Amino acid sequence: MVQSNRTMKAAVFVEPGRIVLTEKPVPRVGPRDALLRVTTTTICGTDVHILKGEYPVAPGLTVGHEPVGVIEELGDAVQGYEVGQRVIAGAITPCGQCYPCLGGAQAQCGGKAMGGWRLGNTIDGCQAEYVLIPDATANLAPIPDGLTDEQVLMCPDIMSTGFGGAESGRIKIGDTVAVFAQGPIGLCATVGAKLSGATRILTVDGVPERLAMSRALGADLTINYTERDPVEAILQATGGRGVDVAIEALGTQATFESCLRVLRPGGTLSSLGVYSGKLTLPLDAFAAGLGDHTIVTTLCPGGKERMRRLMNVLASTRADLRPLVTHRFPLDRIEEAYELFANQRDGVLKIAITP
Repeated sequence: MVQSNRTMKAAVFVEPGRIVLTEKPVPRVGPRDALLRVTTTTICGTDVHILKGEYPVAPGLTVGHEPVGVIEELGDAVQGYEVGQRVIAGAITPCGQCYPCLGGAQAQCGGKAMGGWRLGNTIDGCQAEYVLIPDATANLAPIPDGLTDEQVLMCPDIMSTGFGGAESGRIKIGDTVAVFAQGPIGLCATVGAKLSGATRILTVDGVPERLAMSRALGADLTINYTERDPVEAILQATGGRGVDVAIEALGTQATFESCLRVLRPGGTLSSLGVYSGKLTLPLDAFAAGLGDHTIVTTLCPGGKERMRRLMNVLASTRADLRPLVTHRFPLDRIEEAYELFANQRDGVLKIAITP
């Protein structure tokens, strides 16, 4: 058993603009919990929203929601796992027993919007030496032999979220899809669109290196919005028809509106971005509500079955997301890593953090 007087290093939200590395007690394990020794984690764009005070969390909370680790301790009620096993847990940790979970809406666990997102939001997260995983039987996913930490690092959040955007958009074989923003989630949405059957994928970003990565991962046409209007470019490329599905992967009014403007009548806007301000619908692009558009939002699907499926994709070699890890830092330098990631310097996409 891990002793309650042990301490660990953890990245903690203090106030807007400050996430610092400090010492905290190692969590106590309840009957349904598992304690993971974190071997690799990363920083998410949502963590930057937390850092900036755009998404509220309690002061003193350990941040981070993308854990890869080894089981250190198991609660008495946890079945099917053993100490020392390599596992991941999703950013969303559903209980698997409430009405939303049993109804298939695991991300909304407990009946509250975003209720399944607990790690680094309502309970301590995983940018630390140890993390407590609640409802462990529903959430721990063993890592297949042969897959490295960095190969599966994208599964807990950005891969699940990006693929979720393609799935929620109900992409069909032969569809034309536009993905606005090619950060880590947008790149995963591009891969998910291709795996879902899209035969023409158009991607938009302003960073040449991200557009190059987008092409490498399956985009057919990349558009640099600093050089030409992406709406005009997409409408021209589709002969004025528009796209079947537009995926918004940034969370701004401009990208949301652009997605709506490139949709064909009856098309689907699949929104993945975290919006931190008021969002409005332009009446002309929305066809005054009569264009048969579908607008759908997605919170990262979680739970062990979701994680198992995503790792199957990686093990099959149909997707390789290792190139998304562009930088590596030890946990001791996580404040430096935040500064790099928050300011998007040095071509950063994802940072592997290793305690």
